[in-house]
Amino acid sequence: MNKGFNMINKRNLIMLCSVVLFHTCLLGQNDTLQLSVKEAEKYAIEHNYSMKNASIELKKAKSTQWYAISSMLPQVTGSLDYTNYLGYELNMMGMQIPMDPTSNITVQASIGVSGAQIVSATLGRMAREMAQTNYQITEHATRAQIKTIYFSILAMENTMKLLGESMENILRLETYVQQAVTVGISEQTDADQISVQVSSLQNSINSTRRSVEMLYNSLRLLLGASVNTEIRLTEGIEDILNIENANNLLNEHFSLTNNLDYQLIEQNVALAKRQVRLNEWNYGPTLSAYYQYKSKIKTTAFDMNPPQVIGITLNVPIFSSGSKLSKVNEAKCSYKSAVNNMEMVADQLKVQDRQLRYNLHSHFENYETQRKNIDVSQRVFNNITNKYEQGYASSMDVTNSSNNLITAQSNYIQAMLELINAQIELEKLLNK
Repeated sequence: MNKGFNMINKRNLIMLCSVVLFHTCLLGQNDTLQLSVKEAEKYAIEHNYSMKNASIELKKAKSTQWYAISSMLPQVTGSLDYTNYLGYELNMMGMQIPMDPTSNITVQASIGVSGAQIVSATLGRMAREMAQTNYQITEHATRAQIKTIYFSILAMENTMKLLGESMENILRLETYVQQAVTVGISEQTDADQISVQVSSLQNSINSTRRSVEMLYNSLRLLLGASVNTEIRLTEGIEDILNIENANNLLNEHFSLTNNLDYQLIEQNVALAKRQVRLNEWNYGPTLSAYYQYKSKIKTTAFDMNPPQVIGITLNVPIFSSGSKLSKVNEAKCSYKSAVNNMEMVADQLKVQDRQLRYNLHSHFENYETQRKNIDVSQRVFNNITNKYEQGYASSMDVTNSSNNLITAQSNYIQAMLELINAQIELEKLLNK
């Protein structure tokens, strides 16, 4: 019996372990994102909180537009009523007329149209278009932020790789110097200088590692992923940093009407102009009509209410003590201000276009310079190291060449970051 019981326990334990392993695998899959740049952009568009809010605002604008349109459409209401006079009799010229209980079903259709309502419906459509443009602006900004952080992570990870290679060289040199001190052909101060260099380099590696983790956290926030989600980037620097695309971007023509910010300011001007028309229509008449049908389920002997009624009303404003005129003037001032803002934004965007092209061109030249500099610095470091091992260079020469190499590596990474950021900014301006 104990043997059978043990077999059952073993079987249950195996099943439990299998279930735990299965759920662990599922959790691992759900908590790990392997993303290229395009996949990261797509994921952010679906899960980013700013994108979600922009989508909500777009839906809200559509609802507002329909509300304005529906105010001009027929409105139908229905009612059912019952009245009991509790045996009361109406005395009319000596005649007693009993007031029997009554019950009616009433259906009424009405419609009212004014110029202000028509303009309001147009304003609703324009508000929806502005919400759509805002959604596109948010989408472009999110994509740009994803690219920037994605590339920053790759650049910092590449920095860690370069620092790691420098650390290997310094550690190898430290071992050699320590052996030289032991046999008496080098002084202890040489070993101490190299040891300080190792500590400084290790601090740089640790600081870079923390920066990488901070960037991953920023990427999680942009993606709308949980803090425990593991992210793996599937593209390298070479896949993103396309020098040919950067050069082609400089040849792209800047069109104001293609810029999303300018489109939004244009829509704002059109909206301000419609606001003037809306206030002017406050002087206009309002036409309304209704039709009512009443079915009498139970009626009294004395009933003067007809079963069908139709009515038309035309309201014409005559005098408003200048309140309507002040509203029109206020709207006109807002419109003129919007036009001035549009012209100012147009000038700013043209200046920005020149500046971003200048930045991209300058950062490209700096990138080429730093790319060559890092090769030279690496060769100098290798040469100084070999001379030191042969006794033709001092430990100070090694330290200086090592610092120069680390500086060159840092400048190279910074040049890449500046180049890709300049490219992203110009793409955003050109709505690419």
